[in-house]
Amino acid sequence: MTARADWEALREAAREAMSHAYAPYSGYSVGAAALVDDGRTVSGCNVENASYGLSLCAECGLVSQLQATGGGRLTHFVCVDGKGDVLMPCGRCRQLLYEFGGPGLLLETAAGILPLSDMLPQAFGPEKLGPGKLGPDTLGPEKLG
Repeated sequence: MTARADWEALREAAREAMSHAYAPYSGYSVGAAALVDDGRTVSGCNVENASYGLSLCAECGLVSQLQATGGGRLTHFVCVDGKGDVLMPCGRCRQLLYEFGGPGLLLETAAGILPLSDMLPQAFGPEKLGPGKLGPDTLGPEKLG
């Protein structure tokens, strides 16, 4: 895992992503940014939908960008609200982050920098599926086709 991160630069990337949010129903824009183990920064913003249940959190966009740009593991993460203040990911998004960053993913929170394992204790992840089950280390175009 990357030992050091420029948290201010990561917050700025999240704020930039937030400026592209589509939130006409709630008016609650969210942006997220993360560092990847290869040094890339990925980001995402929330995209609402008139049916509400089909809305996408900023973390969904971030993970989509992660996969679309080569995959990898998330190492550092920050989420911001429409004012640019640090925001805690919801439970659903913490589970999504666990899949792509694991328990050691570092999150910026109002309480400081904390590992995801503190935010999602006893998480369910690919390792719980057992040997021979599909997971992020067994999936990929070369293994599916």
